[in-house]
Amino acid sequence: MLISQKIRDLAPEMDSLRLGMGWSEKELDMTQIIIESTFGESHPGSAHLNKLVKSAKHGVSNVGGRAAEFYATDICDGQAQGHDGMNYSLVSRETIANLVEIHASATPYDAGIFISSCDKGIPALLQAIARLNMPAVFVPGGIMPAGPNSLTLEQLGKYNAEYIKGKIDFDQFQYVKHHACPSCGACSFMGTASTMQVLSEALGLALPGTSLLPATSEDLLKMAQKAGECAVSLAHTKLTPKKILTVEAFENAIMVHAAIAGSSNSLLHIPAIAHELDIELDGDFFDCIHRNIPYILNIRPSGFYPAEYYIYAGGTPAIMEELRSFLHLDALTITGKSVGENLEELRQNKYYDYWNEKLKERHVSKNDIIKTCKEPIRKEGAIAVLKGNIAQEGAVVKHSAMSSKMRNVILRAVPFDSEESAISAVLSGEISPGDAVIIRYEGPKGSGMPEMFYTTEAIASDQALSSTVALITDGRFSGATRGPAIGHVSPEAMEGGNIALIEKDDLIHVDIDARSLNVIGVKGIKYSSEEMERVLIERKRKWTPPEKKKTKGILRLYTKYAVSPMKGGYME
Repeated sequence: MLISQKIRDLAPEMDSLRLGMGWSEKELDMTQIIIESTFGESHPGSAHLNKLVKSAKHGVSNVGGRAAEFYATDICDGQAQGHDGMNYSLVSRETIANLVEIHASATPYDAGIFISSCDKGIPALLQAIARLNMPAVFVPGGIMPAGPNSLTLEQLGKYNAEYIKGKIDFDQFQYVKHHACPSCGACSFMGTASTMQVLSEALGLALPGTSLLPATSEDLLKMAQKAGECAVSLAHTKLTPKKILTVEAFENAIMVHAAIAGSSNSLLHIPAIAHELDIELDGDFFDCIHRNIPYILNIRPSGFYPAEYYIYAGGTPAIMEELRSFLHLDALTITGKSVGENLEELRQNKYYDYWNEKLKERHVSKNDIIKTCKEPIRKEGAIAVLKGNIAQEGAVVKHSAMSSKMRNVILRAVPFDSEESAISAVLSGEISPGDAVIIRYEGPKGSGMPEMFYTTEAIASDQALSSTVALITDGRFSGATRGPAIGHVSPEAMEGGNIALIEKDDLIHVDIDARSLNVIGVKGIKYSSEEMERVLIERKRKWTPPEKKKTKGILRLYTKYAVSPMKGGYME
């Protein structure tokens, strides 16, 4: 018996209440599907999702089911940039996951369809899918095209810094602002939104070939309808997420993440999703995979092309074909088939021919976008996890987007206790080549773990600083970040991590190849490791934590109960 029918027997008011909102008597007996989306007029990634909801609902109806619409609108990191709104970004992931849990638990359904496009909405819904363990299909909300001259939103940080410094005038700045987002959908670069769409498919929770479809296309509407049909089938086969989200599935997803130079924020989201299944993924797990998987995708910000070209080159299936010799091809997916079986079916159905025709229209070849594993862009993945006396639990750097000159350097520390003071120093010329900008108390327990996007862009857009200065923080970065940006430092400063103890002119050694991040000297003078340890112990003895910035509301709860960045920043 389906769960919806069992619940009707336990809750006699349910039939009456559903009839009261327009359900027919016949529909009461149908397979019941909950559709959760982040639809809302919050940003371009969510404003169009109701069209997909209607399409999915139509698909459910086509195969004899009855769907119900529920909403948990997400926020936009882009609109939260530059002010305290960014502090609410990561906690919104937890809040959406909790709300979806409430929706699906208070009124149980037989299966679910989950629809989102962007940074926190996707991981939130994937967390909820894992937590609820109900048969579920995820529908990625697609991507917007690039603007004129391949303009994409992540470039606005650079233009903003140039405008503040007087390098471009008001009209030039207004032009790029007015043309960076030509339509709805995720922004057209491999930031967190695009990365998480790709990973939802790589995990086996989205239908093959659905990540980063053009948001305004009929293709996306058709796939949403197909997802509706799939959800009804899943309700009857009882194929649950725990059967799909195995360690092997997470390994597949991280291999894809390495190949596409995915967002560093995925190292917050993937562990948080896995944690819902009692699977603990640490930084070493990611680092080991990234060391062995080649980076092959030539898409911004690490590469050249806007992300709308991803699907034209074959999308996630094409990436997985290149990684075939590495992947767990027998991993189960929501189709009821394995990864390998799905790839074979796509080839037989001329999937690649269809999309490659659209690539030819743009006078670009597949190899321009997706390289081969034999001739990759880099022989290893995009992310490295560093450890040392600054980050005993780890820190994350997207080394594919940084200058090779910064892979092994010794820098002088310039510490700041907030991003606001750091960006002011960068823009006013107080930061010099050879500095390590330290931003602390911005981790989950500090301020909610906001992005440091504008500070990284201010550094990356300054020719004197872009390949000579590193930014090191217990906060996080935008998926669009360029340059030597090292984040997620754990333990964070608010917990008394050693990043809290760094003083001006301490010597900071960054060694990407050795995966190390250490303070090695004081006031420009090198110390032995034993001497440095004694200094840090003495500083820790004198250290006292600052007062919490928020004493009420959701940020008070989040900063109290959030775990460290390297564990995923979820709430215990």
